Amino acid sequence: MKKIFFLLVIALAVGACQNKANNEVEKKGSSGKTLEMMIVADKNVYQREVKEFLDSMFASPQIGLPQPESKFDLVNIPKSSYENSEMFQNHRNIILLDINPNNPNKVYMQIDQYAAPQVVFDFAMTDIATLKENLLKYESVILREIYSAEHRRVIKAFKGMQNYNLTQKVYDKFAFNLMFSNEFQWAKEDVDFAWIRKEAKDFGLGILVDVFPYENQNVFTEQKILDRMDTIMKRHVPASKDSSYMGLERRKNESGEYLAPIVLKTVDFPNSEYCVETRGCWRAFGDFMGGPFVSYTLLSPDKKNVIMLTGYVYCPRNKPWTKRDLLMQAESICWSINWDK
Repeated sequence: MKKIFFLLVIALAVGACQNKANNEVEKKGSSGKTLEMMIVADKNVYQREVKEFLDSMFASPQIGLPQPESKFDLVNIPKSSYENSEMFQNHRNIILLDINPNNPNKVYMQIDQYAAPQVVFDFAMTDIATLKENLLKYESVILREIYSAEHRRVIKAFKGMQNYNLTQKVYDKFAFNLMFSNEFQWAKEDVDFAWIRKEAKDFGLGILVDVFPYENQNVFTEQKILDRMDTIMKRHVPASKDSSYMGLERRKNESGEYLAPIVLKTVDFPNSEYCVETRGCWRAFGDFMGGPFVSYTLLSPDKKNVIMLTGYVYCPRNKPWTKRDLLMQAESICWSINWDK
């Protein structure tokens, strides 16, 4: 089999701007819905075998949601429509699938080629088998880069209506920044803790910030992380009824498995040597409320503190909002962290 290459192409005129933020200033805004993925492929490629393969990778249920929602909403258009339409070329997340015996069996990734933020993956393959092999090989790269672009999108949107007072308050208390829009309010604080939230008509969205001294690597174990989150929620986040409070959904079945899966994994996080991502569901003790959460437990750049950023969503009805899309907002706020004064 021919050697397979993976090329990273930063899609700029002369590659002058290596900084993604600079790219976004020069490029027009990308289009498309949150977590929507455009599959550019003709019918002879996007047939049953390939479609089912893509669905299993990108339309499977998102981890940590109380009701099933797909990771992405997949939309297919033919190559001719894509090549002749600026609207399609400006889409936020694009995967090009091209099958031709003369193709070089290469995969290209282009960042902010036509718009920003944008990610384009171009699979130039000779046959279906090689296409599937490469889709599987680069699945983690695709997910990482598209989620990164989604984070940039939310942060860019929030910058347009940034709550500067809230940004300053976070920095004064913790010596790092988080990006919030002016829809968010400072709800509560304690020593080394803050609760920032947005309460809308149909949903609630919040961020819990917890900072504590780093002692050893044991703070990143599953038991320590979950116990810490539970303690912080119970102490600081009341539910709607008297004596009710937020906590993690940690009930188990007879086999010892969580009724609502809790998944932990290490991730590469900005300016942090070590970070654990936790996904699952929270519930109100003493009340009928619940929803998804995502949390990042990370080591500060000076390795003196552990920072736990937990984003949660309360959305009883999934229309017009979805828990998946709202959780992406909370996730993006966590990823916006930086230590610039």
